[in-house]
Amino acid sequence: MTPSKSHNPEITPKFHPEITPPLEELEAQERRLVFRQFTHEDAWALGSLLVEMARERQAPVAIDIHRAGQQLFHAALPGSTPDNDAWIARKRRVVERYGSASYIVGARFRAKGTTFEDSSRLDPDTYAAHGGSFPINVEGAGVIGSVTVSGLPQLEDHRFVVEALEEFLHKQR
Repeated sequence: MTPSKSHNPEITPKFHPEITPPLEELEAQERRLVFRQFTHEDAWALGSLLVEMARERQAPVAIDIHRAGQQLFHAALPGSTPDNDAWIARKRRVVERYGSASYIVGARFRAKGTTFEDSSRLDPDTYAAHGGSFPINVEGAGVIGSVTVSGLPQLEDHRFVVEALEEFLHKQR
């Protein structure tokens, strides 16, 4: 009998059970993960890195990179579903509206003792402040797009994107 994916430590070995990190730590990630530029080639390289990481972990995710309203990269790995694409769109809209990572937006609402769904006054069928979408912030330009992953629990989606951005930006420096 094959173990279920939810109990397979090889899927996401670097992730821990969901314990929301402090808001200050999450916001520090956004300040740190800033690009000098972001080209079509960068989108391809970052998307390819995410695919490689997901394949290594057998993560059933869909991956999306948008810049200025244009989809520059999309991949759906085995085990992902059309629902993941819907989640991507909803999380990406949160980044576009708030200029901040979808997980951080949700954490800010929780820090106020409420939820995004209860207090944002936005349609939850259109917006989701769940982890997995991170802004593409370019020095001197601000937020120009987003990189989004869907298919894991929300904190794992967030951490997955952050890990890839850290690796990608480290290679560029």
